[in-house]
Amino acid sequence: MTQDASPTAAKKLFIKTYGCQMNVYDSQRMAEAMGAEGYELTEDQAQADMVLLNTCHIREKAAEKLYSDLGRLKPLKAEKPDLKIGVAGCVAQAEGAEIIRRMPLVDLVVGPQTYHRLPAMMRGEAPAILTDFPEEDKFDHLPERRATRRAPAAFLTVQEGCDKFCAFCVVPYTRGAEVSRPVDRILREARDLVARGVREITLLGQNVNGWHGQGRDGREWGFGRLIRAIAEIEGLDRIRYTTSHPNDMADDLISAHRDIPALMPYLHLPVQSGSDRILKAMNRKHTADQYLRLIDRIREARPDILLTSDFIVGFPGETDQDHADTLRLVEQVGFGTAFSFKYSPRPGTPAYDRAEVEGAVADARLQELQALLSRQQRAAQESMVGRTVSVLFERPGRETGQMVGKSDYLHSVFVEASQAQVGDLVQVRILESAPNSLRGALLD
Repeated sequence: MTQDASPTAAKKLFIKTYGCQMNVYDSQRMAEAMGAEGYELTEDQAQADMVLLNTCHIREKAAEKLYSDLGRLKPLKAEKPDLKIGVAGCVAQAEGAEIIRRMPLVDLVVGPQTYHRLPAMMRGEAPAILTDFPEEDKFDHLPERRATRRAPAAFLTVQEGCDKFCAFCVVPYTRGAEVSRPVDRILREARDLVARGVREITLLGQNVNGWHGQGRDGREWGFGRLIRAIAEIEGLDRIRYTTSHPNDMADDLISAHRDIPALMPYLHLPVQSGSDRILKAMNRKHTADQYLRLIDRIREARPDILLTSDFIVGFPGETDQDHADTLRLVEQVGFGTAFSFKYSPRPGTPAYDRAEVEGAVADARLQELQALLSRQQRAAQESMVGRTVSVLFERPGRETGQMVGKSDYLHSVFVEASQAQVGDLVQVRILESAPNSLRGALLD
């Protein structure tokens, strides 16, 4: 027989996170904000007192996916009328009141810049829909991060929003203008993470290398200088960052890849197309040649760096020659991996009403590009066989005595290490390359 929960029992919060690493970070901070209100995270949606869907609006049919997920919550809401359902993130920002109009079971809608007000919304002290861009800094109003041990790798948002206004992108409209957090606040959060067991921090931003925050000296710092300051934190072994824009790869950041051992030899640098004509139509503000020359400078500073990128295939107006230009750029760079997608129009963006490339043509181009990128990924992984890399163990593997972690180059590595623990940073010799991972052995 089930006993009634005591009045002091913690309420349960279930969060589903869509999309990028910044949403993962935001979900963690929302959980902490609600934790101050007596909520504990649960992985069982059926046991939740509150369900929060933290959405992403980058890909096609993002709103439709949200409404589909909300529809599946109707039976749970009917069974538990007191269940609170909230929608957060970029779809919340874009759709606003339309979400509650279409799905009256939703109790609150909160954008990515106002989620610090979730507790007040739950208490009825703030509107049920908050999708403005407030002047106040949400980080000033979030609770201190809990003094509990963390996983060995963590995300840390240092910058939000974007001023680039690429023709295909909704970020400037859902996340707002670029805002950089001050150095002291970033360092305080980084030190707190390290004190709780974190050995690797990934710095996040929609345009992270465009970060320009107020330094400890009262002057504006560049991103390279911030990385140097973070690298001084004792106990922090690894630093990564994502996502970057080619136009913001400043000299001090490139030299940081040369000078700072903790800055991992991995860089995600989206280019989107290899055609100057399409890059101009995308409003990328750089050419293919400028991108290639930038890659040369980065590799001169860090010859072993593994490069990854993003590509959009079938952007409005793309011709066979434009597609060939993209393939040629990929051949010239040699990426360790890359994300490639067929163009999907996003409402409210400059490219939304432009004539689309025929679907079958775009599909064929995407397959050709992905085949090339897959060959490069296999070659990059096979080149690791026989090399020694450092691996940070993040979890046990499926097999007894097996551990799984990330290499310097962000490859997943499976190792037989029965005495190892999560959080160990070890030297591993790579023995074998699998389709999406590596297998290695501990060095004596």
